Amino acid sequence: MAAAIGKKHWVIPEGYIPPDDREKPRQFISHEAACILNTGDGDAHIQVTLYFGDRDPCGPYLVTVPARRTLHLRFNDLIDPRPVPVGTDYSSVLESDLPIVVQYTRLDSRRSDIALLSTIAFGSD
Repeated sequence: MAAAIGKKHWVIPEGYIPPDDREKPRQFISHEAACILNTGDGDAHIQVTLYFGDRDPCGPYLVTVPARRTLHLRFNDLIDPRPVPVGTDYSSVLESDLPIVVQYTRLDSRRSDIALLSTIAFGSD
């Protein structure tokens, strides 16, 4: 039996998908990601809610991370209930039914000197 490591509530206060040229190969398109680790024996069901400075929250986006697996969730790929807007500041809250670990990453590839930002999200129970 695998131990479930992590917390059930995670906050990423920094959110921004840089506007980018969509003609690039996928690996070079600017994006944000929540890297989610589920070390437990059950599938983690996660609700993602986005918060904005100038409009009501959006969500929940529903995500499942299978038992003993990891998922690199690109916010660019979230489309239901609506696509995450590019060029707009936002924050995100991830709520899971099981403990998980969340790391936040942004790739900004608008310039030739590609920049990568990564940090652990804020977790609480």
